[in-house]
Amino acid sequence: MFDIFIRTHFSGGHHLRDYPGNCEKPHGHNWKVKVTVRAYKLDELGMGIDFKVLKRKVNAVVDALDHCDLNNHQAFTEQNPSSEHIAEYIFTQLRPALDTDRYILRSVEVRETDTSGVIFYGYGNDHER
Repeated sequence: MFDIFIRTHFSGGHHLRDYPGNCEKPHGHNWKVKVTVRAYKLDELGMGIDFKVLKRKVNAVVDALDHCDLNNHQAFTEQNPSSEHIAEYIFTQLRPALDTDRYILRSVEVRETDTSGVIFYGYGNDHER
């Protein structure tokens, strides 16, 4: 079993509605994103998933968040664009494209800073084989 990951980033603004502090005010982050795929078997070239393929799929989702006011993004009009919700959104968007007989999406990590972030693993055990 292999855990294969790529890292990327995007810049975006947000504010946390009803937050009792400064995060209720509009501000921005250079969000760091790490996506991990778990490969159960390798292809004929000895790869779980080609990094180029993984990057293309991840960038298709992350690029849509780049330089956005996340509060105005359709995914966050009813819920706060917290790191938790952003990680969950990216995971949910990627899951169908990263679920094959050889590999499955394992986790999405989102960091607001180098020292603060979350990792989303999906719901329950449905993400494990």
